[in-house]
Amino acid sequence: MSISNEAVEALILKGIEDASVTVTGDGYKYETTVISNAFANLSKVKRHQLVYSSVNEAITSGELHALTITALTPEEAA
Repeated sequence: MSISNEAVEALILKGIEDASVTVTGDGYKYETTVISNAFANLSKVKRHQLVYSSVNEAITSGELHALTITALTPEEAA
């Protein structure tokens, strides 16, 4: 059982509405880059926690097995 790249993206966007999200994956391992003003003044750990909270249901259900996160502010991404 796995989840599509588009479904992972939709979950992240639901949790971080102003984000720009890209997701790549093979049905088991996924990588995402999330760019959002919500990350301003947050540590790397807090940024990752914010993204994980968006996809937690998919992780606990087993649909999402591994997610590598790059979380940046728009300024950092520029």
